[in-house]
Amino acid sequence: MLYDVTLEVRYAYNLPAASARMHLRMMPGSGAAQRLVTGLLVADPQPAYRLDRVDFFGNALTEITYDTPLDAVDFRFIGRIQRMDLPNELDLSCALQDMPRELSEVPSLAPESPHHFMGSSDRVAPVPEISAFARGLTRLDQPVLKVVETIAHALHEEITFDSTATDVTTDPAEAFANRRGVCQDISHIMIAALRGIGIPAGYVSGFLRTEPPEGQERLAGADAMHAWVRAWCGTEMGWIEIDPTNDMRVGSDHISVAVGRDYADVAPVKGSLRSSGLHSTRHSVDMVPVPDKGPAEDRSRGTTD
Repeated sequence: MLYDVTLEVRYAYNLPAASARMHLRMMPGSGAAQRLVTGLLVADPQPAYRLDRVDFFGNALTEITYDTPLDAVDFRFIGRIQRMDLPNELDLSCALQDMPRELSEVPSLAPESPHHFMGSSDRVAPVPEISAFARGLTRLDQPVLKVVETIAHALHEEITFDSTATDVTTDPAEAFANRRGVCQDISHIMIAALRGIGIPAGYVSGFLRTEPPEGQERLAGADAMHAWVRAWCGTEMGWIEIDPTNDMRVGSDHISVAVGRDYADVAPVKGSLRSSGLHSTRHSVDMVPVPDKGPAEDRSRGTTD
């Protein structure tokens, strides 16, 4: 499946910012399930300094700096991504009770290592109520994949999707207590739940197909950047991705942009500036399927940073 994707983020400041430095994670990468055919990330106005590199977790990262007064800034990603369908997986996950042993057999601290995704992170700390909720749904002899799917389904039933209930700073404990939130909140709650019972879990930011196939309902979270969860299911199965907001395994409707421990690692725009007063922001996503014309088209296109 081929998709044309446009992501636009705009900030406007009541009083001009004297200077600013920002990190952008808006460019999807290539992996086993997707390929960036072509992509362009632009900033308006043009920054004084720009560096494109890869961060610790393998995400495309653009560093920019402004050294002149800035009253508004627009960031825009446009690109084409090929999303591949992966074959159905056998459940090769270990039992939940065997997870400590499985983790002890992973000596690596490379970016994909599950050890990075076990403890507290900037936005996800242990929450006793969430851990108790997860324990009440599972058994120690269950396969970890079954545990992950059970918790995702329960959170889909338990948490009402409500774009007015939270903001970007809401912590998982508050969203869980109120049983309301958006995809970021639901993903953070699920990460806390999985870590609370010993399963390594991380956060994925990305895009969700804007218009559903004919006869299917529109998925929650398609109007903006979406979020879902990756969980480590043992040495045999490794990482899987699941969308608790929509109670589904991640598939051809999803395009991954960045992975990390929580939202703080993958925020599309993050940085600092010298300013005062209020600011406003606008964020839009469009992910449209296009006809796949086959290998000839793929060969004719390159990737532009």
